Amino acid sequence: MKLSAFLSLLALALQEAGTASLPKKERRRREDQAHGDGSSDRALRLENYVLSLDDYDEVIDLSNYEEPADYGGQLPKVKGTSLAPSTRISSTESLLGPRTPSSNPTMTRPTTLTRPTTLGLLGSPTSHGLPTCLVCVCLGSSVYCDDADLQNIPPLPKTTAYLYARFNRISHIRAGDFKGLTKLKRIDLSSNFISSIDDEALRLLPDLKDLILPENQLAALPVLPTGIEVLDVRLNQLRSSGIQPEAFRALEKLQFLYLADNLLESIPGPLPLSLRVLHLQNNKIETMQRDAFCDTEKHKHTRRQLEDIRLDGNPINLGLFPSAYFCLPRLPTGRFA
Repeated sequence: MKLSAFLSLLALALQEAGTASLPKKERRRREDQAHGDGSSDRALRLENYVLSLDDYDEVIDLSNYEEPADYGGQLPKVKGTSLAPSTRISSTESLLGPRTPSSNPTMTRPTTLTRPTTLGLLGSPTSHGLPTCLVCVCLGSSVYCDDADLQNIPPLPKTTAYLYARFNRISHIRAGDFKGLTKLKRIDLSSNFISSIDDEALRLLPDLKDLILPENQLAALPVLPTGIEVLDVRLNQLRSSGIQPEAFRALEKLQFLYLADNLLESIPGPLPLSLRVLHLQNNKIETMQRDAFCDTEKHKHTRRQLEDIRLDGNPINLGLFPSAYFCLPRLPTGRFA
């Protein structure tokens, strides 16, 4: 009797010990089965080791856990059980990939140009602070400064032969603007605001052939170089008093003289024998001297080259001066009635 009772107690103790040694999940399963209140879904989840929050402390050691980095929704694959990389990178770098040195050279802002010690073909700095041939276009011996917002004649290379500075805001031609430019042949300053030219500005230009100054505000002409062949001063404010007496006599090579659309009251003279074209239309000329075109002492055709004279648009009646044209190959254009 005593032996059977001892064996029963021993079996009960072994059963309790075995139950206590089971993991918590197994105990819960057996208790649920024993009591009959556990659902089949919960048992299935436990069998598949879908753990609740209470079970994580048995599986994962959280003491060494490190917060994973933000990879912009694209976590890299890691080997082993490492939960986070040792180096944190931004989401932008992850998407764009590793940085590589740029193949483009570093662009720097150009430094302000100062006055060069050796000017060469670039010329001196203009009012813009730049050498002339950076503001203008220099092609061989020609300098093109059209529509460059210039207020003065820029310093020009010594080799300049042709200057075009049209459509600017130049108002005055100074005595030294063309100093030393002994090769200058043509100056075109059309459509500026030139109201005055110093007498010494042009006189010492031995090779100057063409002086083009239409659409300015000139009221008087400066001293001109003797080798000039074309003088165009249309659309200015020239008056007869602004042309010095004998101004054209010394211009023995002058062939084309354009003085139309000014305020002249008389025909300037005497005119050189080399003249071929004289345009005086749209002025205020009312009268004419007998020797305006012909030498009254020599009654012969001495003006065979002067074939184009325009006096239309003036208040003068050309029919009142018949003796003034005897040396001309053609009558002037204008009103004869």
